[in-house]
Amino acid sequence: WDGTSSSVRLRDWLDPADTAMTLDGYDPNASAATAVRVRLKALLQGPYVPGTGMMNATLNDSDMVPLTEPYTDLGYTFIGDGEGGSTDQSVLDVAGPHEVVDWVVVELRDKNDPSSVLASHPALLRRDGSVVDMDGVSDVTFADEPVDQYYVAIRHRNHLGIMTATAHALSGDASLMDLTDGSTALLGDSATTDIAGVQCMWSGDVNMDNVIRYTGAQNDRDPILSQIGGLDPTNMSTGYHKEDINMDGVVKYTGANNDRDAMLINVGALPTGERDGTIP
Repeated sequence: WDGTSSSVRLRDWLDPADTAMTLDGYDPNASAATAVRVRLKALLQGPYVPGTGMMNATLNDSDMVPLTEPYTDLGYTFIGDGEGGSTDQSVLDVAGPHEVVDWVVVELRDKNDPSSVLASHPALLRRDGSVVDMDGVSDVTFADEPVDQYYVAIRHRNHLGIMTATAHALSGDASLMDLTDGSTALLGDSATTDIAGVQCMWSGDVNMDNVIRYTGAQNDRDPILSQIGGLDPTNMSTGYHKEDINMDGVVKYTGANNDRDAMLINVGALPTGERDGTIP
C-alpha cells in the first residue's frame, strides 16, 4: 500500500485521493438476504355477504377503487416505502373471487412491544379475503425487514384494525394466517364480529382512530352527515368515501342500506356506546 513509488504502491491506483481507510468485503459463503413475506386472510364486515364467505366488490365494479393507496391522503404515515404505492388497472380488472375489494395496510410490529410499528405496507384485499401485494397475486413483501418474529396487524380506512395475539415467525416462505376462522388468535376480546361463524373486521371507524363512536367528540357518525351536505339527512353522496362503511359506493344517512344504522348496531344500539379497537 505504501511502497516507494507508484509502480510498486497500491495507494496510487486504488485510492489516489487518499479518502478511504477501509472497503466492505464480499463473503461468498454468506446467506443471501431474504425478504419477509406475509400471507393473510381477512374479511370486512361492511361488504361481507353472509352465506357466500366472500365480500362484494361494488366499489371496484363501479370503477371507484383508486390505483394509488388512499391512506397517505387520509393522514396515515407509512413506516418504510409504502407511501404512494400503486397498482395497475389490469389488477383491478380481475373478476371472480380474486376481484379486488379495496386497499388495506399490513403492519409488522415489534415482537417485544406490539405497540411499536416496525414496517407498514399497502396491500389489496380480494373478495375471498386474501390479502395480496400491489401486483394482485404475491404475498405481501417487506423487503427491508429481517427474518424474525413479528406481531402482524391489518388496518382498513373505515373498519377497526386487528392484530395477532402473539408474535409469529416470518421469513421468505409465508404461511397462511387466517384471521377469519379463529385459527389465528387475535389480540383482545371481540376483536372481530361473528357473522354466522365467520370473523369479520368491525365496520364504522370512519376517522381511523381505532374507536367507533356514535356520539360525542370525534364520533364517526357526524362525518357521514357532513359528507352528504350536512343539512338534508336524505341526501346521498356517490363515490369512494371513507364514510361509506358498507362500501356500496353511496354514502347514506337514512333510508335503506344507510351507513349510520350499521354503526349504531356495532356500538351496542346505544347512541352513547363505543366500540374500542384492540390494537394499540
